[in-house]
Amino acid sequence: MDTNAPTDDKSRGKAAEPEGRPHAALRAWLGVAAITASLFAFLTTELMPVGILTPVSASLGVTVGVAGLMVTVYGVSAGLGVPFIVAWSRRVDRRVLLSALLAVLAAGNLVTAVSPNFPLLLATRLAMGFANGVFWAIGVSMAMRLVPERHASRAAAVVMSGISVAAVAGMPLGTFLEDLTGWRTTFLIWSGLSALVLLAVAAVIPSLPSRNAVPVREVFLLPAGNVRLRTVMITVVLFVLGHFGAYTFVRPFLEDGSNASPAAVTGLLMAYGIGGAAGNFVAGHTATRHLRATFVTACSGLVASLLLLLAIGHWTAAPAVLLVLWGVSFGAWQLCQVSMTLAAAPDAFEAAMSLNTMAYNTSIAAGALFGGLFADHLGVRSVLWFGAALTAASLLVALTAARRGRPASADAR
Repeated sequence: MDTNAPTDDKSRGKAAEPEGRPHAALRAWLGVAAITASLFAFLTTELMPVGILTPVSASLGVTVGVAGLMVTVYGVSAGLGVPFIVAWSRRVDRRVLLSALLAVLAAGNLVTAVSPNFPLLLATRLAMGFANGVFWAIGVSMAMRLVPERHASRAAAVVMSGISVAAVAGMPLGTFLEDLTGWRTTFLIWSGLSALVLLAVAAVIPSLPSRNAVPVREVFLLPAGNVRLRTVMITVVLFVLGHFGAYTFVRPFLEDGSNASPAAVTGLLMAYGIGGAAGNFVAGHTATRHLRATFVTACSGLVASLLLLLAIGHWTAAPAVLLVLWGVSFGAWQLCQVSMTLAAAPDAFEAAMSLNTMAYNTSIAAGALFGGLFADHLGVRSVLWFGAALTAASLLVALTAARRGRPASADAR
């Protein structure tokens, strides 16, 4: 996720133009909305398998753990490919690049919908993952360039709200559609949605020549001289491993532990998404002044929600309450980890966020992979133990670094 906006109007291209022109300002914010819709399409496509692992595995004749590779391969390509593709495309107009990424997304969802076997489906997800990683490297920065500099932070916040919308509506809607029509039709619908977003991007976003591409060597050399950034990356890797290791298999856990029906799973995922939106909103206020405290609270809340799901998840109302807590905690953490990265490398935020994208997405892949191994060999409950242990380790690393005088986040501001 590239949220480093240029500081002058010349480098921002069209940024100053909308200030005194209502029509230009409207088009600029429509462009921000189109990029937000792009994030929604990419994120729901990435996480869609979480809600439909059971029917996909049954349809294609693979285990639930193997079906989790749909998340793994997507994360591998999204993480490992991003610094290279962004560097190789540094001379490509960003509107053209985003349009190409959305075309890959639409085609990939279409191929997924008609895949006759699991290997083809995995290969398709691998290709789509590359497009996803590059979007996170350019998307938010594009939105910030569309508007006047004084509105850049607001534009970034609008785009990031797509995460909450995807969690609240996107993935639960996909699960609901799967229950009504089947998983193939669900991906077909998402292919059409991606195509509509592509048309919106082409219609409302102006030409945005690349101005701040990050050389590959800058991405990989940055942590060498920045202990604080290395600490942040370790906390991100541990947390994402734990969170997505558990979350990828939340549907099988709910079906096994509390006998939840597909409709109930949809409702519970919506509850999680609403919690995530609330966590984003609250952290938007608290992290500005108390970043470390917000981070610690978010990590602690997620660990508690996983442990309580293991202990009392079979109770009638417990899964709903605890998934809301899980969502609130993850929503708050999501905002904190971006602020932590900025605090660790304020003068090289673009390079740091490229590295963050790589670490984040490869950790999603590894978390889904390890979670699948635990689910297949030790049962789905073991995946939540795995998640609780890794997220607790992330919290421990951050607290230890702070006590040693190397805070993983900024002090209260």
